[in-house]
Amino acid sequence: MTQAQLAFESDLGWIFRVQPTEDYGIDAHAEVVDGEDVRGRLVALQVKSGLSWFSEPGPGGWWFRPDTNHVNYWLDHSLPVAVVVYHPETKLCHWQLIRRDTLERTSTGNWKILVPESQIIDESARAPLGTAADGDPYELRIRELRLAKPWMEMLANGTRLLVDMEEWSNKSSGRGAISIGIDHENGNDAEELVRWQFLIGPRSYAEDVVGLFAWAQLDVHEETYDDAEYDLYVTECSTWDEGDQYFRESYEEWKSERIPSGIRPYRNDSGEVDVYRLEMTLNELGKSFLIVDEFAITGSRQLTGGL
Repeated sequence: MTQAQLAFESDLGWIFRVQPTEDYGIDAHAEVVDGEDVRGRLVALQVKSGLSWFSEPGPGGWWFRPDTNHVNYWLDHSLPVAVVVYHPETKLCHWQLIRRDTLERTSTGNWKILVPESQIIDESARAPLGTAADGDPYELRIRELRLAKPWMEMLANGTRLLVDMEEWSNKSSGRGAISIGIDHENGNDAEELVRWQFLIGPRSYAEDVVGLFAWAQLDVHEETYDDAEYDLYVTECSTWDEGDQYFRESYEEWKSERIPSGIRPYRNDSGEVDVYRLEMTLNELGKSFLIVDEFAITGSRQLTGGL
């Protein structure tokens, strides 16, 4: 996994996101980055490593033999899927898209797919994998909603989810990190579910984060911000005299003058990194999607007259 991540991040400059182990047959997502253009174009990856995956030569490459359950899952997946195989001796990652035209049936009814030696995760993979990740805006938005469904379900079932963000505020690239975690309300850090690097260019995270989670309402995590802002208030407005603490103004007055409303960082580390913590709740889009998705899975077929 590490070698594949290095190839996507270093050679292509794309964002590589390891996926939870419960995502059957998918180890990671690669998000296309084109300069400062990041638009949610994703390729799902099945990553394998070791000489055993190169033990069966084929014409111009090697045969990869997935089982039928994986093939069915990949063909029905909401994202295009590629298999990536790392060769430990050449230190190269080879790839192939999982599609009906790249899959072959064997005489025993199983499946095989040729991973070409020439298809390497380097600059040459940018165009074909980028094309695979493309789709019309409607399809891309539906993909994003389907991928976010597990988080929507957690919110609908009463789980508190937090978004933690670190923004390198002095970098024009807008590079930073975002994670989603469970708030167990026990005073400990959130239980991290997923984390990925993010790149938005010169724009502000506070402005763009809402678009990342169109299905959720995002608000500052009140407990975190109240603690951090009150500590800052004490530092700036209090003095001590013979063991007594005095304040130049009330907390409410200080906060109304100093602290902006809305999404904002609650601290800055070393003058370099703005840190945010936001809480998610399902908005109307998220609630409606779960209803539509449930109908699509379990509802009776609807017939229209004349069709």
